[in-house]
Amino acid sequence: MQTFVTRDEISHWRKQLSQDQKSLGFVPTMGALHAGHLSLVKKASKENDIVLVSIFVNPKQFNQQADLQSYPRMLEADIALLSALSNVVIFAPNEAEMYPSGLAFEPMQLGEIGTVLEGAKRPGHFDGVVHVVHHLFALIAPDRAYFGEKDFQQLAVIRKLNAHYQFGIEIVACPTKRDPDGLAMSSRNLRLSAQERNKALSIFKALTFIKENAGKEPIETMRHRAILIIEEAGLLLDYFEIVDPHTLKTCADWQAEQLCCVAAFCGEVRLIDNMLCESVKLP
Repeated sequence: MQTFVTRDEISHWRKQLSQDQKSLGFVPTMGALHAGHLSLVKKASKENDIVLVSIFVNPKQFNQQADLQSYPRMLEADIALLSALSNVVIFAPNEAEMYPSGLAFEPMQLGEIGTVLEGAKRPGHFDGVVHVVHHLFALIAPDRAYFGEKDFQQLAVIRKLNAHYQFGIEIVACPTKRDPDGLAMSSRNLRLSAQERNKALSIFKALTFIKENAGKEPIETMRHRAILIIEEAGLLLDYFEIVDPHTLKTCADWQAEQLCCVAAFCGEVRLIDNMLCESVKLP
């Protein structure tokens, strides 16, 4: 499997790909790959001639140094996992290659989308996401880029970034992949003990509770009941919000559909998840 580590290597490879008139799909990751990542890669593999998977733990999007240091890094295992696909190549740069001295970058104003939910709880996080994705998009120039809906707010930021910098890339949203018991797949799950993982299932239970009961009682009543499911499991809730899926503004009342978003600490591991919920039609 081809693995590139420098910007020059990628630039030369990309020019050759253009000359060969081959379509390029792009899946940006921070490594510690799991079945959720692989579902994105496999979709990209079906829809493009070649797929580039980037593996880079981006320090600019971490709010806490301890979280950055503890993030799992397992490049050899990641390469082995991707090796089953014949039309996939890897870009695994270090920080100096990702952010070389003198490389131009004009920050984008995120507006309200950067001040709610993850934006409110992790100041600067999305600025870091925009910075790295800008550099990756500019360098790689893919035809399509694939992102998971588990990071719903990030997906909205990416779409705004794509329009703002006029990259003209097709942004492909992919459904959240879950384990059989409902836990959303995440690289951070590797840090959960067996007991913590069992507690983390309360997040899925709370989201499912809202999905199955949306519209039956006032929205705040249902929201507080869902919060109890998480807190009684022993998780430390960061937020649990029911928002408009288009604006991410908090819903005062039930709508035809709403997005339920949650972030909670299970031990030292912060987990996020979301679920789109249609209101139950009452007689």
